[in-house]
Amino acid sequence: MSTSDKTYKVQNWSEYNEALVDWGRLTVWISGEAIEGWEDDSPPQQGAQWIFTDLAVKTCLQLKAVYGLGLRETEGFVASLFELMRLEELPVSDYTTLSKRQGDLDVDLSGGGGLRAGSKEESTAEEESMHLVIGSTGLKVYGEGEWKQRIHGEQKRRTWRKLHLGVDSETGLLTAVRLTDNTVHDGSQVESLLEETLSGTSETDPSDANASEANASEAEAQEARAQEAVLDTVGADGAYDTWDVYGAITDRGANPVIPPQRNAKIKKHGNCSGPPLPRDETIRYIRQHGRKKWKRIHGYHRRSLAETAVYRFKGLMGRFVEARTWENERTEVRLKAKALNRMTRLGMPETSETAV
Repeated sequence: MSTSDKTYKVQNWSEYNEALVDWGRLTVWISGEAIEGWEDDSPPQQGAQWIFTDLAVKTCLQLKAVYGLGLRETEGFVASLFELMRLEELPVSDYTTLSKRQGDLDVDLSGGGGLRAGSKEESTAEEESMHLVIGSTGLKVYGEGEWKQRIHGEQKRRTWRKLHLGVDSETGLLTAVRLTDNTVHDGSQVESLLEETLSGTSETDPSDANASEANASEAEAQEARAQEAVLDTVGADGAYDTWDVYGAITDRGANPVIPPQRNAKIKKHGNCSGPPLPRDETIRYIRQHGRKKWKRIHGYHRRSLAETAVYRFKGLMGRFVEARTWENERTEVRLKAKALNRMTRLGMPETSETAV
């Protein structure tokens, strides 16, 4: 039976259905910790005093991203929430404050690679080896839509950004996010994506509902697993077939799974001193066994999970970047990635192959 003939069935429909319902719960996005840490109590400073903590601003902006609101709509949305929650004494950030402080926020994706979404079982040593997949996509900033441009011609210069993602193929969590100009080559961002993945992204955000006292022990266990995670394999498509990318991956002890160009040449032949280069070994294997077998044996097709992450990001968070300054755009995409990770942790479908 070919791969295209296989059929799969979701095994955890009830749990996944409950997770989809939880995506819309306000208690997931605005927690007790956020309410308690809403007002800034730092020492007085010269000039204007802070009223809201960074956590409060992040909470408002994440509500904006999740529910597709504008800045003014977000201000009214939070004000109505506080009225319903009988928290009228808490101040509500106005839209200008949200816009001005957005670019200065430091957004941690929280639990980059250690948390296994959809599973509460103890991780084995094999599961701790992370298979990271990397991909990129475009996000529109402004400009005419495709239909209007095709019918009436281009009337306004279109601008877009390039979003680079690192995805844990086991969990579907985004471990690293970078936003660049559309002229930046994909391979130039691999090193920064690997650095963010391997750095301490397991820190738990206090605004996360999973950080409640009821889940404290589980959060500690997840953090410990995150710190023990080892980057084993990095998969990407042919656009990343450069020596710099191979070097960045191998320098961190990982195995690159990147298809070389069809006219690729071996750089370091067998009569040279030193260990063989991973790219040369890939070329030799493809010459002997074929490209299709190389992809199957080395798990190259797991790279498609990066495309799945891109689809989920655009489907749930939109295909546009609404901010108009570079710093705000960077914060916006990281807040959206953080929200997507929280949705993933609530539950994902578990599928298995069915008999025909």
